[in-house]
Amino acid sequence: MSYSEQHLRETAEIVSRLDPVLCEKAVELLAAVRERGGRLFILGVGGSAANASHAVNDFRKIAGLECYAPTDNVSELTARTNDEGWNTVFAEWLNGSRLNGKDALLILSVGGGDLEKNVSPNLVAALKLAKERGASVLGIVGRDGGYTAQVADVVIIIPTVNPNNVTPHSEAFQAVVWHLLVSHPKLKVAQTKWESTK
Repeated sequence: MSYSEQHLRETAEIVSRLDPVLCEKAVELLAAVRERGGRLFILGVGGSAANASHAVNDFRKIAGLECYAPTDNVSELTARTNDEGWNTVFAEWLNGSRLNGKDALLILSVGGGDLEKNVSPNLVAALKLAKERGASVLGIVGRDGGYTAQVADVVIIIPTVNPNNVTPHSEAFQAVVWHLLVSHPKLKVAQTKWESTK
């Protein structure tokens, strides 16, 4: 079997193992945030940061949610990293945004944060702040979900079908899941361009 065949088979297996019940719970959580006038903050590092930026566009434009990603402001991100440190960069950004109980965090991450392994401690600090403030937490994460899976109200864990491909599958399926969410009839408020030009 070629690598391409293997990768696509792994992808098909992940699709078959994703839990639609959890996707529906995520939709309900996000609809409630929108209904109460809350904001959605999407956090990610590396490839997940790029996904966060794309997802912000979709949640704002398609689902009508007020939505932001701290990584979209590189000036503030680098200033906070330089002056305060990487570990608190997201928590301090959220503090400056006056994160509150009407709001929600969406964590996009391969590992979900893990202080013991010193992996994405910035996500852990942001999650702790969210729980203190009473904000809702949603995660789309890989592996075992890390700290995100421990504290999230709804967590969708991308199944590991090949330990050597955890990162590419996790980051690819973040997009699959968030596109499912913004396309859901309970969240979608605006028609997308190509579907409107039939």
